[in-house]
Amino acid sequence: MINLKINGLPVSVEEGTTILEAARFLGFPIPTLCHMDGLTPYGACRLCVVEIGEAPKAKLVSSCTYPAEEGLKVRTASNRVMRARKMVLELLLASCPQSKIIQDLASAYEVRQQRFRQEYEDCILCGLCVRMCKEQMVAHAIGFQGRGERRTIGTPFDIKSEQCRLCGGCIYVCPACQLRCTYTEPEKAICGGCANLSPPCLEKEKFEDMMCYMDPCVACEIIKV
Repeated sequence: MINLKINGLPVSVEEGTTILEAARFLGFPIPTLCHMDGLTPYGACRLCVVEIGEAPKAKLVSSCTYPAEEGLKVRTASNRVMRARKMVLELLLASCPQSKIIQDLASAYEVRQQRFRQEYEDCILCGLCVRMCKEQMVAHAIGFQGRGERRTIGTPFDIKSEQCRLCGGCIYVCPACQLRCTYTEPEKAICGGCANLSPPCLEKEKFEDMMCYMDPCVACEIIKV
């Protein structure tokens, strides 16, 4: 067994367990977009970043791909982590502003302004559809093409794949396909209608981490009402 601490709490996990799995075992919420149980971890969206180590050598890593290590110290909701997640959400909103999942996450993390140029793309390259097709449907009908800014998802040589069974698995897992149900004005990148109250403890200078991990925070709701 491997012993580590997550937000100050000791936990023992089996070798090969990721930080994300260990944190969820303790009940600490970590947002993800490219991760799904039953599929190989990919680490593309970077929403699941956590802080490991201690200052001044602490660093951010993707919890879905980083394995638990003996004596590791992990913080899942420090100020640094929350700032990183907000930045990632702004970038995702610029790429896919109509996604219901991305908008809901942005609302939950108090993202009220999207500062980057809107691209209105149909894909955030999370790789969920590729892994679903390969690992669960065992079809290998789609895959990544190109590199860098030209990277896309499609069939080999853009020819209709004979392996595709039109199962709809790729659409089912795609966060870009799940559009905002009441989305009418593309210029408004963030709906905010389903926003959760954010923990005010992070706004106070004396706290570097969340004081609780309830979702939503009941005490914070009582304070703000």
